[in-house]
Amino acid sequence: MTIHEIYIDDQECWGCKTCEVACKQEMNAPEGVKLIVVSEDGPKIVGGAPDFTYRINMCQHCNEPPCADACPEEAIAKRSDGIVVMDYELCSGCRACIEVCPYDAIDFDDDKSIARKCNLCHHRVDRGLIPACADNVCLAHCIHFDDSNEKKKRDNMLAS
Repeated sequence: MTIHEIYIDDQECWGCKTCEVACKQEMNAPEGVKLIVVSEDGPKIVGGAPDFTYRINMCQHCNEPPCADACPEEAIAKRSDGIVVMDYELCSGCRACIEVCPYDAIDFDDDKSIARKCNLCHHRVDRGLIPACADNVCLAHCIHFDDSNEKKKRDNMLAS
């Protein structure tokens, strides 16, 4: 079984927020709901010039997702390929998953009274595509989507 993983290199992020736009369009997220967030740290003065650091926050698709354990409706589940998905039809809006997420990566849709999280565009992945936010849309190429075998190959190449 192929295990899918997302890798984020914050050091390479420009803060353009193209990933946020791509996600919002792909997932048809309502105003105020973000499934991926780019935040800015700074400016800090480095060598007399302002310097900014950007951080990308999204669901990390935990090995043992606390959000799934906390959900009384069993609306969140980890697939065999490593993607943690939420079934919005089952969500009761209790917010238990939001409270336990260690990454603060689950948002609340006030219009529908349900929690929303990144499902890693599993509808795209199931068709052999990558998530909307990753590689080809990320201008800085700091969001990567691989299967675990590809990551191991890349890590081995970097180590040698």
